[in-house]
This record gives sequence, structure tokens and C-alpha cells, in this order.
Amino acid sequence: MMVDVVKALEWHMETDLLVAGAGPGGMTAALVAAIEGLDVIVCEKTTQVGGTGATSAGTLWIPGNTQSREAGFEDSPEDAAKYLDSLIGDDRTSEHRRVYLRDGPEVIDYLEENSEVRFLPCGMHPDYRNNIAGAGRAGRAIIPENFNGRLLGKDFARVRPPIPEFMLMGGMMVGKLDIVSLLGRYRSIANFKHSVSIVLRYLTDRLRFRRGTRLVMGNALVGRLYHSLKQRNTSVLFEAPIGDFIRDDDGAVLGAVLKTSDGEKRIRARKGVVLATGGFAHHPKYREAFMPKPTPPYSMAAAANLGDGLALADSANAAVDADSHQGAGFWTPVSVTKRDDGTEGLFPHLAMDRAKPGLIAVNAAGRRFVNEGVSYHDFVEAMYRSHETSNTMPAWLICETRFIAKYGLGAIHPETRNLSKHIKDGYVTVEESLDVLAVKIGVDPAGLERSIARHNGFALAGVDEDFGKGALELNRFNGDPGNGPNPCLAPIEAAPFAAIAVWPAEIGCSVGISTDPDCRVLDDANKPIIGLYACGNDMGSVMSGAYPGPGTTLGPAVVFGWRAAMHAAGRLATQDGAV
Repeated sequence: MMVDVVKALEWHMETDLLVAGAGPGGMTAALVAAIEGLDVIVCEKTTQVGGTGATSAGTLWIPGNTQSREAGFEDSPEDAAKYLDSLIGDDRTSEHRRVYLRDGPEVIDYLEENSEVRFLPCGMHPDYRNNIAGAGRAGRAIIPENFNGRLLGKDFARVRPPIPEFMLMGGMMVGKLDIVSLLGRYRSIANFKHSVSIVLRYLTDRLRFRRGTRLVMGNALVGRLYHSLKQRNTSVLFEAPIGDFIRDDDGAVLGAVLKTSDGEKRIRARKGVVLATGGFAHHPKYREAFMPKPTPPYSMAAAANLGDGLALADSANAAVDADSHQGAGFWTPVSVTKRDDGTEGLFPHLAMDRAKPGLIAVNAAGRRFVNEGVSYHDFVEAMYRSHETSNTMPAWLICETRFIAKYGLGAIHPETRNLSKHIKDGYVTVEESLDVLAVKIGVDPAGLERSIARHNGFALAGVDEDFGKGALELNRFNGDPGNGPNPCLAPIEAAPFAAIAVWPAEIGCSVGISTDPDCRVLDDANKPIIGLYACGNDMGSVMSGAYPGPGTTLGPAVVFGWRAAMHAAGRLATQDGAV
């Protein structure tokens, strides 16, 4: 049957593996397939590579990785397995997680040995729930090594830039260590030299490029993957989304129809098609179907992530892995910014402000509802629980303006003392009185007064009796070690006072296409659809909606991108034991 169909069609192009989507998951799958000797075509819907991964922090959660171990940070994959079992439990993706923990370190070493993709250990970077057995304090998080975008030449423009809120001076990327040096530029010669060097590099870049070429975080990962693909002459077709699959009478995927500026192109994929289109983040119907109520009004995902992969998989009778997932997304609180061009932007409140001493989060009743220093994912889950009884959409971060000058707040950088622009834009509300501030933002004044008075008592004692801010390792890691007796607690008492609204938004989808551990897409009968794979945010997350630590989305995207390619290349054993 397959032979008859193939003979009857006129193929415009043929390849071994067709990869839909040039984000980290898709590019990993394409790169590994090319390393293993397959012909590969990547078809990307937009004009740039990177997807949501390009705007991320670029961290991967890989327990037991070689890079951390060689740097002296010991970790136990067995403890990581206990941690995930305690956090998630036994569900349909338990085998996926076992494979992920087993293969993760090998995948990272494979990429370093066979490509320009390089990683560095984060060292101390606690898992997000250290009150659960098996949680780690260090050694599980890795980040991509900085990348020189100049190596891409004119194709540097093909790398999707970070969000403007993450760049300085209109186009300079900075990582966490850069921020430390820049803020302390006059405190040491080393800090000053580093600060001068990155600024001079940026100014030089702007003579030739629209932004800085010193790539860090997610941009560095994307740049390294793209550079490695280019070195292997892997074809990347831009503005060429898949419109439909070509299948035989038994449902096996033989290839796909691409929609290009030159019309439709039929591509034969001898080894299969990999769906890595980024998930359904901006598809209204899927958001309404899978996400919690009220449906989050904002998303940090790339705007082109419209559920193309999910829709294509559905057309091939694939199953959606939704039953075991909590909330369908991986969350962060975001504040809404106004950019210089008048458009709105989003700033994710990941780690730089919420855990610092002298800040609380309240709902419309003026009540605290969460340990403000928990992970961004856990913070939003607490918002939804609070919203069941009191309006928490948005929640409000409350602090003194001197807090902002010291630590920053959202998109407002540390050392900012003149807040007039941010006040005018409506980004932050500042008042001399807490009562007036509460009325201005629509929060109950009496409730806010009680919450701050109670919080101030906790700050003096050093113990948050209500929510335990400062008790978790993660809290202290992101707090201020110079503040005592608790690095995460300080009174809120000196006017002027400030408030900023935060809303729930996802940084990636958890619900996605159902697959086996080899990334083969499964149908409603739990049988693999021959010739069809999924990875990245198109694939139902192996974490089932839980968020164990930094890099919960990128780690699986890279590991299962590797597994999809290795299976297509015949390098993995399938579930029935065949090779």
C-alpha cells in the first residue's frame, strides 16, 4: 500500500527526516539526525530560529550531568528520581522520566562531543521544592556557554532576539553574572573591567548589527544549535509551515505538504516527521480547552505558537496527553510594560525581586496568599488558589520605593530612583500613604494595613509564620544574604510605597501530543503512528505539569529531541524490542 502511494505521488523534495519547527527541541532533533548521517530538512513557520527558547533563561535541568560533576558538584540521579516521584507520583509519563534521567547526561555529552553546543555548570542552584525528598541544592542545572553571534555572519539576523525587557541600551544581552558586575562596577577592578568590556563589545557590534552579538542564556543555546546545523549544511526552510501530512491507507506518515511562497511543496520523509512547533500557547480554542479558569490573558511563548503541531497530530488521529496535567502550563507571574514604540510587553518575575526582603504579594482583599519567594510556577498556582475566594487576577507586589532603588522591581532596574517615567506609563503606582495606594489599585485598605503590620512583625522576628518566606533553600538563594535575621524578610514602613500588578502567564505548555518514550506519537489506542514523532512543547510534558527546578522545559526538549532523532536513525530500541 505504501509503495503504491509513493509511486503515485510526485515529490518535490525527499529527505530522511523532516523537522517542523526550529526551536531548541526541533533543532536538537535535526542536529542529532544530521550527526547520525541522515538527510534532514527543517521547516520553520517564521523567518527566525529559536521560538520561545530564544527568549528564555536557557537553563537545562539535567541531574547527574558531567559538567557539574567535573566542577565538583556531586549529584545523585537516584535522588532526582525520588524527588520526581515525590513531586509528581506514578502516572503515564513515569517511564518517560526514567528514560530522561538515564539519558540526560549522555545527551549533553553527545552534543558537546559532536557539535558547537557547549554547556556550563550553574553550581549552586536549588531545586524549587527542597521540602521534598530527593531535592538537590547544586549540580542539576546547566546553562549554554556564551556564543559569538558574529560567527553566523548575515544569518545572525535569523536568531530570534530576546524580549526588549531583557536587553540593556536597546540591544545588549546580559546574564546573571553580568548583572552582578554591572551593579557592582565600582566595587572592584574585576567588575569594572568586565562591565567596560561587554559595553565596548556591544557598541562595536552596533556598527554592523541591529543588536549585540554576545549571546547569553537561551539566545546562546539557539545560536549554538543553529551554527552547528549550518556547519553540517542542514537545510532550514523559512516561512514554510506544514499544511498537511501525506499518509498511506494504514495511517503511516510518509511526508508532508509545505506551504511556501512558491506554492505547496510535497516532501517525502523516509524516516519520519518530527513535530516541534512550540505548543498551543496562542491558540484561543486550545487555551480555553486545556488551561485553568479564568484563562490566563497573557503568554510568554513566541507569538507564532498557535498549536500547529497539535492540530496536525489531531488530523492524524493522535491522542492528546491532558489527563494527568495540572493547569496545562508552566507558569510565571508577569507585569505589563509599555515599550518605547507604544506597544505592550511582558516582564516575567522569575527570581530577581519576589524573594528579596521588603516585598509582599496581596490579593484584592489586601491579604497575602503565598510565600513570595517560591518558584514562579508555584507563585501562579497560588494565585489561582487564592482567586477561588478573592480576586487575585491581578495580584499586587507591594514594597517601598527604596526597595526598588536597591533591588529593582520587574522591568525597573536596580539603582532606579526616579520613577516618574514608570508612573506615567502606569507600570508602577507610587503613593505616600498605604491607604491611598490601596484605594488607587483597588485593594482593600484595611486588609492591606493588617497584612503589612503582620508581615513587619515577622520581619523583626525573622520567621514568616504564615507562609514560611525564607524557609526554603530557593528563597534564601534569591534573597539578600546581607539582610538579617532572615534574608527574605524586612519591614515595609517608610514612604513612599509602591505597587505593581502581576498576572499569570505561561512560559510553555504542559499539555501536548501523547508519545511513547521514543517520541513516537500515539493514537487513541495507545499505538504508535508510524513515521510521526513529537518533541519540545508539542510533546506532552514528562513533568505532568509539575515544575521541579530551573530548566524544566528546555531539559526535556533537548533530551527528547535527541531520542526522536536517534530512534529515527535506528539507534534506539523500540518498546517491542526491535531495533
